[in-house]
Amino acid sequence: MLINLVPEFLAVLRSADRVAAYERYFQAHKAILSAYWDNYVVDPTGPHVADIVRKVVDADRSDLLALVEREPLVVRARETVARAMQALDLAAEPDVVLMVGVGAANAGELVVDGRPIAFVCLEHFTGVRNPDTDALGLDPALLPPWLAHEIAHGVRYCAPDSRADLKALVAQRDGYYSFWETGKQATLRELLVNEGLAVHAAEQVCEGYAPWEYLGYGRRQYARIRELQPLLARAVAPDLDRAGLGLRLRWLTDGVSEDARTIERHVVPERAGYYLGYTMVAPAVAELGIARALRASAAELMTLARTAASA
Repeated sequence: MLINLVPEFLAVLRSADRVAAYERYFQAHKAILSAYWDNYVVDPTGPHVADIVRKVVDADRSDLLALVEREPLVVRARETVARAMQALDLAAEPDVVLMVGVGAANAGELVVDGRPIAFVCLEHFTGVRNPDTDALGLDPALLPPWLAHEIAHGVRYCAPDSRADLKALVAQRDGYYSFWETGKQATLRELLVNEGLAVHAAEQVCEGYAPWEYLGYGRRQYARIRELQPLLARAVAPDLDRAGLGLRLRWLTDGVSEDARTIERHVVPERAGYYLGYTMVAPAVAELGIARALRASAAELMTLARTAASA
């Protein structure tokens, strides 16, 4: 089901008391928005929330308003969902949320009450960097592959026939996905595989983009990671079967210090694990197809990778 929260957010901006209006908006969609804040921003009951909300509702939104006016965002989202259902062999339409965030993730995955949710935060897809909103200035044409990527995560976490460790970790938390807890409990191998499969899924669902765009890289970052791939593969190998939030942050997130990303006097580019995961699962995707590979365990995927390497 497509859930478009953008009109309600714009109504907040038209209110006389924007902070109070945002609180009403949050309460009306608490299940989704509290999970978004909890996973990608801060604790929604924490002491810094009020300051963040004031910044959000007072920000210059001219870029967002222009985006909503000129781009057929809902149409693009529906088309992407339809293609994803076919390519990823989905029996039911996934929940997809179009929203305006608070400058955190440009897109992400949630699971609430056992139901997967893919969301995109439109402030990041205006094509204009906006310091008021911390927006990334991504081309709005990139929305479909990002959305497909997040839908793929939901398949791995929740499909009845998924054999992923992440599915079991979500189930242990009563059908709730926690970025922080899965980061602590899932092995680095599982996390790399998870992102690599989602990149392959985006390629299958949304054709015609540059290789680095599916990975969320710039062209130079992509070239640098490919150049460093032998070093990166060697460096990551001892940690693949370890779990720890620091490993997730080092290999799969933005904003980590250069000191934490330095290996053999080389600074590892941010989110280099996306490319490593992409290459790790490529043999399995080629053998099984993306729909079956998404549902396979990491052990199954690595067996296929070893078989391909020895052939």
